[in-house]
Amino acid sequence: MKTVYNFSAGPAILPKSVLEKAQSELVNYQNSGMSVMELSHRSSLFETIIQKAETLLRELMNIPDNYKVLFLQGGASLQFTMIPLNLANNKKALYVNTGSWSKKAISEAKKIDNVEVEVIASSEDKNFTYIPEVKREDIPQDAAYVHITTNNTIEGTTFYDLPDTGDVPLVADMSSNILSINYNVADFGLIYAGAQKNIGPAGLTVVIVRDDLIGQTDVLSAMLDYDIQAKNDSLYNTPPTFAIYMAELVFEWIKELGGVAQMEKLNTEKAKLLYDEIEQSDLFSSPVDPKFRSINNIPFVTGSDELDKKFNQEAVEEGFENLKGHRSVGGMRASLYNAFPKEGVEALVAFMKKFEAENGGNN
Repeated sequence: MKTVYNFSAGPAILPKSVLEKAQSELVNYQNSGMSVMELSHRSSLFETIIQKAETLLRELMNIPDNYKVLFLQGGASLQFTMIPLNLANNKKALYVNTGSWSKKAISEAKKIDNVEVEVIASSEDKNFTYIPEVKREDIPQDAAYVHITTNNTIEGTTFYDLPDTGDVPLVADMSSNILSINYNVADFGLIYAGAQKNIGPAGLTVVIVRDDLIGQTDVLSAMLDYDIQAKNDSLYNTPPTFAIYMAELVFEWIKELGGVAQMEKLNTEKAKLLYDEIEQSDLFSSPVDPKFRSINNIPFVTGSDELDKKFNQEAVEEGFENLKGHRSVGGMRASLYNAFPKEGVEALVAFMKKFEAENGGNN
């Protein structure tokens, strides 16, 4: 099998050792004679899996006891609706607009009749290439929450310093940098993340929510009610069992490597390799303000659509998959999640040097 480096923004690369362990257990899990995919979600075997997954995640993220951990479905996109439904009944919901996913979250919240949505800061004026300042005086203290996207997968920006929201809960879409940057969970009222970047396969969504924020209102549907999901230990209906099993294996892998702080250190080192090459290059450049550059999703361009297209075509031939930038941005994007190997970044840098030597700098 040829070496392929998968730079996909999601579904993304998984640790090889995790895949191999899942492969070894695929047909006969724990001598049950059944695959994990065949286990009843009410069985003791699966209850052990989901309980261990929660225990490991609590340990890795130092989640306080007064927070619920939920394993749900529907992706981060369903949370765009669940959050205002559960937290903002007849209240104002505040949003910081830092890119494509923030805009979608804002759009979905606006569809709910009894929720007033206000955008309190935005970086749209500079094509989302920076993180805007969020001033505490702009946050009415009777608001339901302030929503941020901690890492903007498409635009390549990150909140490294969290805004001071006073007594207003901070809600975060952490889909593309959960378990990659060592945030303090107690600084948030609610964290949510689609699993398919740093946690496991697509189909699972993790929600971490402070328990005083749930059960405060009647919600349209039991499936959309955090309180009901929490009281049923994420087993109100059949959960994505195999995705939860895979997440548990990934949590074990992160713990064995040294935890989230070690992940952040390794990811910073990987990102630095690529950013250093971009900075010294006469051909490639980053559109993002250096203070806010993501260590997980790194967009870069040549300045020429024709050369970008040529680079992406030749990259595929060399075994670099999914480097093409998001269709709304263009250029290239390297997604360097926890499982992405350092040697893959080194190989990309070598290819960039070769491409520049053959095509010349034009910046």
